[in-house]
Amino acid sequence: MGAEGWSYYSPYRKDVQDALDVLRAQEFAAGRYERGEAEEEPETAEEALELAGAGGTCSILDILRVSDHPDFFCVVPLPPEELTRIFGTDRPTHAMIEANSDFYENIERGQGIYIVVHDGEQPSELFFAGYSFD
Repeated sequence: MGAEGWSYYSPYRKDVQDALDVLRAQEFAAGRYERGEAEEEPETAEEALELAGAGGTCSILDILRVSDHPDFFCVVPLPPEELTRIFGTDRPTHAMIEANSDFYENIERGQGIYIVVHDGEQPSELFFAGYSFD
C-alpha cells in the first residue's frame, strides 16, 4: 500500500503538545481516521491507533507527542534552517506552506513535523504534517 501523507492546521497555541492533544481529540471525535480491519468502535484515540494495526490510522492520531528529535509517533519542529531553505524565511505564512510541500522530503513513515505559521510577525497557526506507517 505505502505510506500516506497527512496535514492539519490548528489555531496557534504556545504549548504545542496541548495543541496536538486538542487536534487529536477533535479528529477522533469527528471520525476522520482509518480504522484498519477492526470491527469494534474505539473509545479513545489511543485505542483507535491500537486497533488500526501496523498501518496506523493515516492521520494525526498516529502522533502521540512532541519531541526534540525525530522518532516514531512524534512530531518535531522543522528546524529554522530548513524553513529558510524551503520558504525563504523562518516565519512562513499559511500561503507559503500551501504553495510548497518540500517539507515532506525528510519525514519518515510514522513521524511528523510541525511549523509555527505566521501572519506578519505574529504566530497565527500551527501546521502539522507527516506520514502514516504504511
